[in-house]
Parts: sequence; C-alpha cells; structure tokens
Amino acid sequence: MEENKQQGIQDNEESIEESKEESRDEETVEQSADNTIELEAEEDNRVTEFERELEEIKNRMVRVQADYDNFRRRTREEKEAAAKYRAQGIVEGLLPVIDNFERALNVQTDVEQADSLHQGMKMVYNQLIEVLKNEGVEEVPGAGEVFDPHQHQAVMQVQEDDYEDNTIVEVLQKGYKLKDRVVRPAMVKVNSK
Repeated sequence: MEENKQQGIQDNEESIEESKEESRDEETVEQSADNTIELEAEEDNRVTEFERELEEIKNRMVRVQADYDNFRRRTREEKEAAAKYRAQGIVEGLLPVIDNFERALNVQTDVEQADSLHQGMKMVYNQLIEVLKNEGVEEVPGAGEVFDPHQHQAVMQVQEDDYEDNTIVEVLQKGYKLKDRVVRPAMVKVNSK
C-alpha cells in the first residue's frame, strides 16, 4: 500500500509538473500571441508612417514639377517679350531725329537748290519711316480721335464747337507705338465742353 501511496504521490507530482508545464506553455503561447500582436501593431504603424512619408514625397514632387513648369513658362514669356521689344531703345533714340526731320521738311523755301535738298531729306525721312514700320513702329492715332490717356498726353484743353467732347483737336507732338506698347504718347490738344 505504501507503494501505491508513493506511486500516487509520484503520479500527483508528475501531474502537477505537467500542469505547470502546460501552464508555462500556455503563458508562452499567450506571450507569443501578445508579442505577435505587438509586432503586427508596430509593423502597421511603420507601414502607415512609410505611406505618409511617401505621400509627402509625392506632394513635394508635384509642387517642384509645378514650380519648374511655371519657371519655364515665365522664362519663355520673358524671352518672347525681349525679342518682341528688342528695338525699343533704338526707336526711342530715333524719335527726336524723326521730329527734327519733320520740322525741316515743313520749312518752305523759294530757292531751287533748297528744293533739291528738301527732296533728298524727304527721301531719307521716308526710308527711315519705312525701316521703323518694318520693325513694328506705328504712329499713335491723333486729330479727330477720342482722347485715350494710355496713348495720348493732354497738354492743352480748348472749347471748339466743331469737335465732340473729349476729342483730339490737334497733335502737338506725334506719339509712337512699338507693336502694342506705347513708346511715346502723343502730346495733344483736347476739346472739352
């Protein structure tokens, strides 16, 4: 009987040991499951972080591309404007020459030699005007036109019945445009009632 007792005690101890081992195995499985859940959570957090960083990089790339496109467009527009108005400095320098030519051509003489000189000057003047026209220079419209402050500079006001209100009566100095840009506004006398 004692042997049975001892066998029973031994079986109990073994059973207790097995229970402890099972308990440890269950704890290990639980810890392993907890670790797996934690690892999955960390991995999800890292994936979310990478996705956010990727989205930020994409947004930055889109902005850089837009900035580059804007830069190219501005550069192209500046080059086109520079080419379009490249002659502006020359035109501005030639306008006083044209004014002087016109004044000289308006002088009336009775001498035959002066007439031939006058004809030569007129030919040079016409040649100069033709070159400027080829570059896109044209006169600002004057007498009889409606006053436009973007193209005309009013230096006098008069009251004449023959003209409508705000109409140019006389051009005192011609104005010129280079393509669509006013190089020099026309100095005009404007009718005001």
